[in-house]
Amino acid sequence: MTEPTSAAAPPRRAAEIAQLEQSVEDLYEHAPCGYLSTLPDGTVIRANATFLAMTGYRADELVAVRRFQDLLTAGGRIYHETHYAPLLRMQGTVREIAVDIVCAGGRRLPALVNSVLKRDAAGEPLLVRTTVFDATDRREYERELLRARTRAEESEARARVLAQTLQASLIPPAPPEIPGVDVGAVYRPAGRGDEVGGDFYDVFQLAGGEWAVLLGDVQGKGPRAATVTALARYTVRAAAIQSPQPSSVMGLLNAALLRQGADRFCTMVYGRVAARADGPVRVRLACGGHALPLLVDRRGQVRTVGAPGDLLGVIEGASWEDAAVELVPGDALVLYTDGISEGRRDGEFYGDGRVRALLARHCADGAQVMATALVDEVVAFQHGLPRDDMAVVVLKAPAG
Repeated sequence: MTEPTSAAAPPRRAAEIAQLEQSVEDLYEHAPCGYLSTLPDGTVIRANATFLAMTGYRADELVAVRRFQDLLTAGGRIYHETHYAPLLRMQGTVREIAVDIVCAGGRRLPALVNSVLKRDAAGEPLLVRTTVFDATDRREYERELLRARTRAEESEARARVLAQTLQASLIPPAPPEIPGVDVGAVYRPAGRGDEVGGDFYDVFQLAGGEWAVLLGDVQGKGPRAATVTALARYTVRAAAIQSPQPSSVMGLLNAALLRQGADRFCTMVYGRVAARADGPVRVRLACGGHALPLLVDRRGQVRTVGAPGDLLGVIEGASWEDAAVELVPGDALVLYTDGISEGRRDGEFYGDGRVRALLARHCADGAQVMATALVDEVVAFQHGLPRDDMAVVVLKAPAG
């Protein structure tokens, strides 16, 4: 096909262009890619000027002297023998195969090659025609993409480690042992755990043999949520020393959040636990905008305990109500965040009904088994990748 010429081009110039384009030989020799013709065994029988310029060889160094596969690197020769040549014989063509050609001076030329096998009238292999495209720029682009991907993966890994480290500073590594109380706790971050979540819990000892337990959820995720989480945990620890009333602790935390000017609200359940060898486990608790705890008895009956209260860090004058719960042997008190009941799969929530049913099935198990089973089932419900953080704390009065 001749190149279109401009109407304004001088007649002599147009004639030169037409004559040049009509020359098949010139088109072959000076094509924008290298051309090779080889015998079926790879022996070079012709190479165009473009290929010679790309590789630095003279024609007499290649024709009837070298095979195409001899021009490849060691890995390329292995690939040629095990894949390239068999595919060419079987299919009659191979396309866009990436190889490195060893040039005359030892330099490696990244190339993309296409080959077509020509057969004679009897169907026997006769000739292989190969085009060679300089892929230096493309190979560098691919390498840069690979380097960028590697950097991104390394950055993601560092971010995940940082998130896990920060989260670990906000979540106890394991719940402490409370005399007379079986304690279990599980925290599971959303997704792959590469972002600091807003769920938290804490269990710590108070004066007079009592213990404090809290479980909460800060709006959102990331460093700003972690700031509010840290403020909530340490404010509660300080407030628990000042006041024995859970509702008062809620009030002190609410004031601290408002004073801090945090733009994220918080929900929380806070309780004081007293256990004595001669009686039931007594828990005084208050709830602030959080799902009410569940009491699971030894027969598998499940009911909510406590009274709803206002969110924390939203308004002054919010109110909370104290409630008292007694755990007789075999009873369990279960605190959990909304990542449990609101775990979603295809638009369907895991739901409070499933929570209660699972706890009823595990009513005879220990506290840690109950907490782990609940989280595991919610994760499985979401095909192994939870969309929200989850935290569960179980306090159980051991059976006699």
